[in-house]
Amino acid sequence: MKTMRNLKSLFAALLLAPTLALASGAALHLDKAPDVSGDKAALQNGAKLFVNYCLNCHGASALRYNKLMDLGLTEQQIKDNLMFNAEKIGQQMTVSINPAEAKKWFGVTPPDLSLVARARASADGSGADWLYTYLRSFYKDPARPTGWNNVIFPNVGMPHILFELQGEQALNAEHHLELATPGKLSTAEYDKQVADLVGFLVWMGEPQAGLRKQIGIAVLVFLSILFVLAYALKKEYWKDIH
Repeated sequence: MKTMRNLKSLFAALLLAPTLALASGAALHLDKAPDVSGDKAALQNGAKLFVNYCLNCHGASALRYNKLMDLGLTEQQIKDNLMFNAEKIGQQMTVSINPAEAKKWFGVTPPDLSLVARARASADGSGADWLYTYLRSFYKDPARPTGWNNVIFPNVGMPHILFELQGEQALNAEHHLELATPGKLSTAEYDKQVADLVGFLVWMGEPQAGLRKQIGIAVLVFLSILFVLAYALKKEYWKDIH
């Protein structure tokens, strides 16, 4: 029941979040997120980024740590490198932050991210594109309580948690983003890290998506073979009549 309440809170927070860029009538431009769904190394890196940068405030209560073994990680690797807020590998990926304090700090309780990629699906059906663009669109804004703002999510309450990696961006006179202070990574390297993190968020929303697709392909192949055999049997059965 607690998990369901958390998921309902997620949907409510995302549906009520301000999207002023769309409300103003301007078209929302989203960059295409690289597809890393078949790259387990990228998804493992995404899991590491999520635990180190996101799990401090955002939980993923629909996912348990042992599910990360589906990404090719061993139980020991998960315990040693990804479990900073839990004792048992079967526990949910929750946070210890006090919701009331978090709301006081950020203006809103940080939502659970279990289904964020699916809930944030844009008009073209790609929540991955929205997340990929969002995490690369923060810029310094002294007028905001956190000191940060976002091009596609104006007046967002979340600070730029990855700024040490990306650096600090600013809006120029044409209202385009430009890198004012470099971070630890180059632009290409940062984009790759964001792609891995987004890939993990997408996987987290439906961990069995890959298996489901494989089963679907296998079923279609089986039905195709069955159709050929059934047609051959039909011809053999009716050949003397026709």
